[in-house]
Order: sequence, then structure tokens, then C-alpha cells
Amino acid sequence: MARPPKRRLVERLPVITYFKPQGIPMSQLSEVVLTVEELESIRLVDLEELDQEVCAEKMNVSRPTFHRILNSARKKISQALINGLAIRVDGGNFQIALSSFLCGQCGHKWQGTFCHRHTKCPQCQSKDWKVDQ
Repeated sequence: MARPPKRRLVERLPVITYFKPQGIPMSQLSEVVLTVEELESIRLVDLEELDQEVCAEKMNVSRPTFHRILNSARKKISQALINGLAIRVDGGNFQIALSSFLCGQCGHKWQGTFCHRHTKCPQCQSKDWKVDQ
């Protein structure tokens, strides 16, 4: 019997989960589905510019597994851009990682899951916070 796959750690859920080519009605579009962990791999490597080994550790997977996730994400994004497909971010095998936060107002530090729209300092209710590395 095969071992069940490990859940990948993801720092945050995407705020926007659907992208489509401009000017094409939804009824005429095909789409590719990008999993949440595939989007996370793109964020870590291409946006945060982290080394793949560091990314694999952050997502709690082996380096070869991370490489496969990243390649799958890049292939899907390329297909969508070249062929004019919509991209829907949905599903996957993941869990939200705990993040450390620092309040810019009162200096309070706390841990929780990242949700940009709803996160407030639990001590002073300020929205002036940042992710504490």
C-alpha cells in the first residue's frame, strides 16, 4: 500500500484565485487549475527569490518533490499564457503554516496564520504589522 503524500506547508492562501485573458468571455474559455502549493512554489522561487533547497524546507518536502511541484506550476502557467487559457487556483494537499508577526504600532509579537485582510495585532488591534522573519 502506498504511503499517503505529506501535506505541503503554505504560508498564505492567495487573495485572488482566478485569472483570465482580457476580452474573452468566460463561456469561451478553457482553464488550467494551479494548486495552492504550486502557486506557493512560484511565490517562493520567483517572487521571494529563495534557493530551491530553502523553499523545500519551508514547504516541508524533499528537494526533488519541490522541483516537481515547481515544474508542474511553470508548465501550467506557460500553457495558460501561450494558449490563452484562464488560471484557477484551487485545491491541493497543503496546510497553512504558522507565521510570526510584529506590530509596527506597539511592538507586540505573535504567531498565527497569514490572512492579509483580517490580521490585526491581538494587543492593540492595529493593522500596522509585518511578517517577522
